[in-house]
Amino acid sequence: MDGNIAGIVLAGGQSRRMGGGDKGLLDLGGQPLIAHVIARLGCARAISANGDPARYAGFRLPVLPDSIADWPGPLAGVLAGMEWAAAQGIARIVTAAADTPFFPPDLAVRLAGAQAPVAMATCGGQDHPAFAAWDVELREDLRTALLAGTRRMRGWMDAQGAARVAFPAGPAGADPFFNINTPADLETARAMLAGTP
Repeated sequence: MDGNIAGIVLAGGQSRRMGGGDKGLLDLGGQPLIAHVIARLGCARAISANGDPARYAGFRLPVLPDSIADWPGPLAGVLAGMEWAAAQGIARIVTAAADTPFFPPDLAVRLAGAQAPVAMATCGGQDHPAFAAWDVELREDLRTALLAGTRRMRGWMDAQGAARVAFPAGPAGADPFFNINTPADLETARAMLAGTP
């Protein structure tokens, strides 16, 4: 992967449907969820998360808090990643959600190769905007939009001319972008990891 591209793991959610806490640290097959995401992304250079950064110390990646107050959502995590990358001289970031451990292993390469300022993953006609490549030069426009109240990822991305990069379904038609929002989802993920229905 090009050194001018950095993977950012989005872990800034409040996990309301899981009863609070940090979804990225939930156990899946003996490892935290976020460990699966970091390994699968292959180019992770930072974690976008709010709260105590010490909880991610074992991953030896910088933890980037939102620079916009009041939990404005995943676009604020993207902005934090863009701002960090710009300070490192990195031109493009690829984002992945910390609660989605089965996304395609070629995700970062395929998204980063898209010839558009923003490119998001799709599967089966459904957009997955948290899985995207972003030109860092868009950071001031994104900051302005967030301060003006923009919260919807897809809407802002489309306003930037977002490309779609289609990914196939997994084995037996499984959604590779299946994310863990509830305790039942976590049990489903454990069964998927174990290869059981």
